[in-house]
Amino acid sequence: MLAYLPARRLAAAGFLALTMSVAAPLMPAPIAAPPALAAEKGVFFPESFTLSNGMQVVVVPNHRVPVVTHMVWYKVGAADEERGQSGIAHFLEHLMFKGTEVIPPGEFSRIVAKNGGRDNAFTSYDYTAYYQNVARDRLEMVMRMEADRMANLKLTDAVVYPERDVIIEERRQRVENEPADRIGEQINATMFVHHPYGTPVIGWPQEMSTLTREMAESFYKTWYTPNNAILVVSGDITAAELKPLAERYYGAIPARPVPERKRVSEPPMSAARQVVLRDEEVRQPSVRRTWIAPSYRLDPNGHAYALQVLAEIMSGGTTSRLYRSLVVDQKVATSAWLGYGPTAWDMATLGVGASPAAGVPMDKLESALLAEIDKLLKSGVTEEEVATARKRMLAAAAYARDSLTGPAQTLGAALATGQSIDDVESWPVRIDAVTADQVNAAARAVLSQTNHVTGLLLPPTGKDS
Repeated sequence: MLAYLPARRLAAAGFLALTMSVAAPLMPAPIAAPPALAAEKGVFFPESFTLSNGMQVVVVPNHRVPVVTHMVWYKVGAADEERGQSGIAHFLEHLMFKGTEVIPPGEFSRIVAKNGGRDNAFTSYDYTAYYQNVARDRLEMVMRMEADRMANLKLTDAVVYPERDVIIEERRQRVENEPADRIGEQINATMFVHHPYGTPVIGWPQEMSTLTREMAESFYKTWYTPNNAILVVSGDITAAELKPLAERYYGAIPARPVPERKRVSEPPMSAARQVVLRDEEVRQPSVRRTWIAPSYRLDPNGHAYALQVLAEIMSGGTTSRLYRSLVVDQKVATSAWLGYGPTAWDMATLGVGASPAAGVPMDKLESALLAEIDKLLKSGVTEEEVATARKRMLAAAAYARDSLTGPAQTLGAALATGQSIDDVESWPVRIDAVTADQVNAAARAVLSQTNHVTGLLLPPTGKDS
């Protein structure tokens, strides 16, 4: 039920955030939006207010059905952990379901389910979020329970240490038994040799086994406070209706001092690096290459929006450059992609990758993939390609308004990583203003770097494609 967000996958982003951040490979392109929508400012048209204790509240009205998504986002994640305590943010996410004086251990989710709802939680490098999807008339109930565990979590050795065994087993199942996740973890650690983004969200196994109740309580008391949280509610409610409930349940929790986020910077590295993983469990080999790229927050040269358009051109469906060249024309790959996610507190990454068609040697696939990158760097993209990509992206933004959970996920992730509501709402205008020259400049700024990491996921020697 509970989740962490491994490697550099774009986490908990919702439909719009995915379209904003990384073009989904091998998916048909959506129908273009009407031209009138192209330059409109506004995506979700949220309402917002701040409680007296500093908690930000965002409401996205959607009255199509009497249902709401209720999310609490904490501006803390795995990259905020103390060294030697990797995995504590994700561990605490699990422990938040272990009860208070009012709600016994394990009862939180059972109560939500008995009332016809669903709940879950997830941890990333930069935030931790808890959510419930419930009928409109059950909203006050989940607000009361969520506010209770924000302030009154009760941890004992009897509930903490068995749950530590759970997260260790989760790592075994989701990482150690999955070659694709194992190589992703190693690529990440090779890309970020000093910055905490190189440490897996779930934690390193030797440190997970040493996590204690005292560590979890300290992390909770340090970061879980209303002035370090964002409440986002999307669905059949308005800000005027939500405000009294938010003040009653969350506004009553006192604010506490919160440490400044202090992240070490990644040292400059000019050497290309390679990670190779061979495993009997590999059924589909792959090659990928990753570069450090700007995020929304750290984008001194203004490349983030252009890189999103680049991802759409290169990987936005069956008509994209990579799919058309490697899968359709050359027939050397079964899939090919370029992904970029700018939603991060610190730097982001941009990656390309492909999986070989039957009988195609990996070196041939890698050469073909890198030839497409060389072609991009030498010849660039055209204004026509940019215009088509913008149109598809703006259509996706328009359709995202129909989602219930997507707006809450997109706004929460943005606000937890240093963006504003205006940044989210002005996304269509900024995308619509991107030019071919800007895309080409951004592509060259990132893809010309020589400090990339190449990952090869292969079957055992002698069994290569």
